[in-house]
Amino acid sequence: MKLASLKEGGRDGTLIVVDRAVKRAVRAAGVAPTLQTALEDWPAAAPRLRALAGELEEGKAAGAFDLDTRALAAPLPRAYQWADGSAYVVHVELVRRARGVEMPPSFWTDPLMYQGGSDSFIGPNDDIEAVDEAHGIDFEGEIGVIVDDVPMGITPEAARGHIRLVTILNDVSLRNVIVGELAKGFGFFHGKPATAFAPVAVTPDELGKAWDGARLDRPLISTLNGKEFGHPNAATDLTFDFGQLIAHAATTRHLEAGTVVGSGTVANRDAGVGCSCIAERRVRETIEGGKPVTPFMSFGDRIRIEMLDDDGRSIFGAIDQKVVRYAPPR
Repeated sequence: MKLASLKEGGRDGTLIVVDRAVKRAVRAAGVAPTLQTALEDWPAAAPRLRALAGELEEGKAAGAFDLDTRALAAPLPRAYQWADGSAYVVHVELVRRARGVEMPPSFWTDPLMYQGGSDSFIGPNDDIEAVDEAHGIDFEGEIGVIVDDVPMGITPEAARGHIRLVTILNDVSLRNVIVGELAKGFGFFHGKPATAFAPVAVTPDELGKAWDGARLDRPLISTLNGKEFGHPNAATDLTFDFGQLIAHAATTRHLEAGTVVGSGTVANRDAGVGCSCIAERRVRETIEGGKPVTPFMSFGDRIRIEMLDDDGRSIFGAIDQKVVRYAPPR
């Protein structure tokens, strides 16, 4: 089944069930008011949501309506925790190579992960608000999973069983801000503004053979200003699967239901498939030609991120955003 949240009913939105075509939907208030509520009581909520999804597909759901993705918040408009990994180590390797910095061997065995801001995710068609183009505005196409309660110290194998929903996301990054923050030796903050999510999050069974329990074997397509930027496969060159990432996040803490775990920028070693962020293309340009050529995003630029099934149908719906200038209050 496919789940989403309308921008109504408060900061956590209103839970809806969406059809497989991402064209029709029905409110799920009779089951749970919000997705967070459903995740906290998943064994009871999931069967009822599935029944509602069945009614929707059969055209029998009372109150069903045509879906406008502009009315959607992120599936989880806010979450208790957002832990983003860097599961494609080839991406990290390229970045460090361009800087002339050797990569520690531990990066291949111990996942990188940061804790991002989860108090306000944004919807699939919400603008990317930026103060200054000089900040180096970039998109990052990623895969994300949403879990139920995960106990501390769990194994990667057991962690797979806690994945309740899968989605895609745009982890917006301000590259020129990040450089200064990392130089302080204390991690990201200002360089990572609000993350955008696809219209829907789906249960793993919706993914069929493309999902092996911990990785998603489909290309992630990024289109910048109407021109394809990249289509790397999300399973190819994946160093750490979601079982490993979840277990890593739960090494010293319990993860509460509704925690979102990200894959980091989807990247393949094969340069022919393109990239899921501008920074990686700039790195490849530097390695090949001595300097970057592709600029970061400007006001008015539009990014679209989407994943299609074998029949060319959108699995999660599309993230489709425009970069706009934000004017701070005076």
